[in-house]
Amino acid sequence: MSHFERHFSAIQRDIATGWDEELVPLLQEYIKIPNKSPEFDPQWEEHGYMQQAMNLIFNWVQKQPIDGMHVEIITLPKRTPLLFVEIPGQIAETILLYGHMDKQPETSGWDIDKGPWKPTLVDNKLYGRGGADDGYSTFASLTAIAMLQRYHIPHARCVLLIEGCEESGSFDLPFYLEQLDTKIGEPNFVICLDSCAGNYEQMWSTTSLRGMVSGKLEIQVTREGIHSGLGSGVVPPIEIILRQLLDRIEDSRTGKIVLPGFEVDIPKLRIEQTQQAAKILRNDFLRAYPFVEDTQPVSSDLNELILNRSWRSQLSITGIEGYPALINAGNVTLPKAVFKLSMRIPPTAKSGQLSEILKTTLEKNPPFKAKITFTSTERATGWHAPPLAEWLRDANERASQYFFNKSALYIGEGGLIPFMGMLGKKFPQAQFLITGVLGPGSNAHGPNEFLHIPYVKGITGCVASVIASHYETFRGCK
Repeated sequence: MSHFERHFSAIQRDIATGWDEELVPLLQEYIKIPNKSPEFDPQWEEHGYMQQAMNLIFNWVQKQPIDGMHVEIITLPKRTPLLFVEIPGQIAETILLYGHMDKQPETSGWDIDKGPWKPTLVDNKLYGRGGADDGYSTFASLTAIAMLQRYHIPHARCVLLIEGCEESGSFDLPFYLEQLDTKIGEPNFVICLDSCAGNYEQMWSTTSLRGMVSGKLEIQVTREGIHSGLGSGVVPPIEIILRQLLDRIEDSRTGKIVLPGFEVDIPKLRIEQTQQAAKILRNDFLRAYPFVEDTQPVSSDLNELILNRSWRSQLSITGIEGYPALINAGNVTLPKAVFKLSMRIPPTAKSGQLSEILKTTLEKNPPFKAKITFTSTERATGWHAPPLAEWLRDANERASQYFFNKSALYIGEGGLIPFMGMLGKKFPQAQFLITGVLGPGSNAHGPNEFLHIPYVKGITGCVASVIASHYETFRGCK
């Protein structure tokens, strides 16, 4: 019996008590702070919310009973702050833990009794922006390490990075990584607490993350708006031009991307893991989506839906400028509109190449010779996990069995964590545990985002267990 297993019941009890008595109230205070990521609050520095949220986290970290811990807030000029924590271990190997503390904007549609900056606790769910994405990550990471030390369970050296720019593409992070290169060292294991879960019944590990290319598509047909009685039938409608441009990119019946280069061969292992996950999730997968009335998904095949979300390119229009609100919508043929296009791309696709293909495709031979401009706003290559080491596979299984009494599962995700791509290049030999609490209905980025309290307790315990297993694996190495 391992040292961790001997103390399992006490660790599980203490983690639950810590979340109930201290961490949930602390997260409620964090949720109240509108520390939106820089892309959504260009005046973040003047507003001071980012620093306020970072100070709240920093003050808690300083009080933790963790031996030898060094903690500091690092702030480069004109860049969001970064929390750096270093904890010595009983072996030389380094574990790098990661999370972020910036938030997505409010969005509309919250229930009347809830709100983005109004923490609301209902049925073991803490509602509010940023609790699950990703305010909990600091508290879960250090609570896990504190539990190990409380019960004298050895661990490797640990470094924790909490950034303030993830929701904007982590454009500040490379500058900090360069400055902290020596302090971070050469981690052989990375834990990221910013991902999703297929359900709240076992630990899920993310095997891949899609990349993204996005930009603003501007369509202009006249210098100014004119009476629609004069314009219609003479001036080409922006909607027809948009429709023709989108037909160059996707099949309007299925959403399948038809541009060359936007499709890759999906590895056999990932297809097999998808099939295993689909058998477990079954109808629960679709219940996580708030479909209206009888709306159907794009496919009836659950395997295909999961692969669509994790390995295939998909286009979304996420914003429009130039169209008036309905109350101001007079009889006017519109002169110009701008559309925000967000294209998720396969984990192994090169974002730079695909961004150029997208721009060329949209701008060449414009319909009706209208003025068409595509301006790239973001390009980020995805991430594909290296082959899973046997020790980590066994460690994940033990952890999930300890805290959920079910096996660990593996699945690709459709979102992006830019830091993973950076680390994959920098530390190609490292192993990765990418997990998180964003399970069914948690609705990160949307209205009624929530943190599932029982699940975050289990994930905190899983992190502690895997860190302990890492030590057992590498304690004899030099």
